[in-house]
Amino acid sequence: MDRSLLRRHSQLPWILELICRAIVACLYRVRTRGWEHVPATGGVLIVANHLSYVDPILIQLACRRRLRFVGSEEVRRSGGFLDWAFRMSGAIPIAPHQALESTRRITVALETGEAVCVFVEGQISRTGQLLAVRRGFELMARRARVPVVAAYHDGIWGSIFSVSGNRLFFKRPRLTLTDVFVAWAPPIPPEEASPERVRTNLLDLGCAAFEERPALRRHLASECVRSLARRPGQIAIVDRTADRREIKAAQVLAAAAALSRHLRRTVAERRVGIVLPPGGGSTIANLAVLSAGKVPVNLNFTAGKAAIEASLRIAGIRTVISAKAMQDKLPLFPWPERTVDLRDEIARAGGKRAMLPWLLAAWLLPNQALPRLFGLPRTGDREEAGLLFTSGSSGEPKGVVLTHRNILANSTQLSSLSVLPDTATLLACLPIFHSFGFTITLWYPLIWGCRVVTVPSPLEPRRIVDAIRDEQATVLVGAPTFLRPIFKKAEPGELRTIDLVVSGAERLPRDLYEATLEKHHIEILQGYGLTETSPVTSVNQPHPPLLTRTSEPQVGKRLGSVGRLLPGMTARIVDPDTFAERPFSEQGMILLRGANVFGGYLDDPEKTSTSFRDGWFVTGDLGRFDDDGFLSIEGRLSRFSKIGGEMVPHGTVEQAIADTFKLEQNDGPQIVVTGVPDAQKGESLVLLTSADLTTDLLRERLPAAGLPALWVPRIVVRVEKIPVLGSGKLDLKACQRIAANKA
Repeated sequence: MDRSLLRRHSQLPWILELICRAIVACLYRVRTRGWEHVPATGGVLIVANHLSYVDPILIQLACRRRLRFVGSEEVRRSGGFLDWAFRMSGAIPIAPHQALESTRRITVALETGEAVCVFVEGQISRTGQLLAVRRGFELMARRARVPVVAAYHDGIWGSIFSVSGNRLFFKRPRLTLTDVFVAWAPPIPPEEASPERVRTNLLDLGCAAFEERPALRRHLASECVRSLARRPGQIAIVDRTADRREIKAAQVLAAAAALSRHLRRTVAERRVGIVLPPGGGSTIANLAVLSAGKVPVNLNFTAGKAAIEASLRIAGIRTVISAKAMQDKLPLFPWPERTVDLRDEIARAGGKRAMLPWLLAAWLLPNQALPRLFGLPRTGDREEAGLLFTSGSSGEPKGVVLTHRNILANSTQLSSLSVLPDTATLLACLPIFHSFGFTITLWYPLIWGCRVVTVPSPLEPRRIVDAIRDEQATVLVGAPTFLRPIFKKAEPGELRTIDLVVSGAERLPRDLYEATLEKHHIEILQGYGLTETSPVTSVNQPHPPLLTRTSEPQVGKRLGSVGRLLPGMTARIVDPDTFAERPFSEQGMILLRGANVFGGYLDDPEKTSTSFRDGWFVTGDLGRFDDDGFLSIEGRLSRFSKIGGEMVPHGTVEQAIADTFKLEQNDGPQIVVTGVPDAQKGESLVLLTSADLTTDLLRERLPAAGLPALWVPRIVVRVEKIPVLGSGKLDLKACQRIAANKA
């Protein structure tokens, strides 16, 4: 903490200043940027986010002016220390039943030239995310004719005074100072102040403040090694690939250490391919490759031969780590000449004899010493930590470079929510070449310590159900295509230990949501992400509980949405054609920014430049935000057809067909709409379906259901099965090819 910041507050009662100094010195390291935006004199209304009970102290110490804070009348009436601090600091009480009087008090303080700080969410966030910005502050600013300055503090969440983990105070103490960063925005003229403008400022400031976290500069492998060394006896992985096998954290660390030293000696190239299913082997292989100073590239073995060969060429891969069983299972895979078996490589590295010293080190040495013994650098930051290839649904695979910062940021963002606590048992069945499998079911558990139960494929619902029942898994993640057969196979009671199911990669069908809720009493929560965002961008989470008598109910989830943005992310809604900014509440294309957003495609500046606009990542998805910050995805720009000058969303047409004909996606999707060129109208809609549908049926039933005649597919193509990628998403490229050939 800069001492000059403390010296500015001699106006505070000395006892409060003493308390502030003590708290800051013992618990926090406060940094700030942009405080010069706060006018040195005259009235100013500061609007800030609210994450803990010590927010006023942190914001005051980061500001050059004496601030008067607005606080709840109920908190003041609770008595004790809070009441005393409330009165001694000169805080202005506010109560819902005295809104006019509260507004008058704040306006008077502003008119007399004071700097007043309002927490515009109206309460401490118990979700870790920015809540709805409440109205009223703009009226105060306009009446007093003073500017509005937004302030956002980051880093306090998870410390003892926040309510992270749905706990108040009762949290494991941190042994190091908590880094807190306070960012300030330029003043907003009173006539331009609005909840939307302030929300935009707070999201942008939150993104900038999150980028300042020192932890994001660390090395991913170093963080994993330290975490494993902190809990050497804990079961990290229950591998159910063949026979059930429990792997302790120390064993993962030791095997990775032995293999990494061997790889340093025997592999010259920078990137190493990995073709393994989820399990102990793939975890050890990825950690070993990264610890050897190489980049792990988990290859999509469900893709076609041409796409795999392109991936090998683009990444410059000459060595692939796999297993004999995988090679036998994938005879058409274009295996490079140097394809090695994981077990054989560990044996060549010295086997158990080479692992023994590392097992002893994990048990006997401080966890901070292990990364140095591994020879790992302290800093990874923006260096490449992983390479994933997009599915190739619309062209040749693109190499998505994920850095140490990207993966650490996304893991940190998720850890601040209630979806994946360290007490969770995560069922991991998503392939590692899938971005969600790579970050969330591989690296996240290594860093944050939740137990993982692995099943080699998401296409084996009975094995997954058995694993959930036998291992008492609490969290399940996957695409709806994978989740549907799991819930269909499971008998009532077999999934009773599941606390949370998160769906992503595609829209969650309403019938799947309702059937799962009715049969298993489990609510599926939607999330949203892309490979380029490492991957999670937003997610619904359970409603946080009420922790105190004065707590108000808060919303963590909203049906039909994909949740709020993760902490540290910001967004824009723009016109798809002109990129002109639109209000959050209007539909438009979504642009994103955050520490988890990648920097570009491998050796492809052209595709990289088209994916960014003035530093914003162009998602290609259409959506809108509601007033509470929940994002709704309403289509993909590439999944639109322009017919007679009108943009027709394929997803909307698909939903109308599914609802009208009561189609249940039991064994995968039954319909997909795509477009083909049309000489007269620009494009024509084509329906690919495995159901018994005809053009006449569509023309008869869809207009009656309210679908515009222009939106009714003119061509119906019957297929045995809708093409799906290994990631669970629709294979749009294959669908387009079938439509073009048949139409």
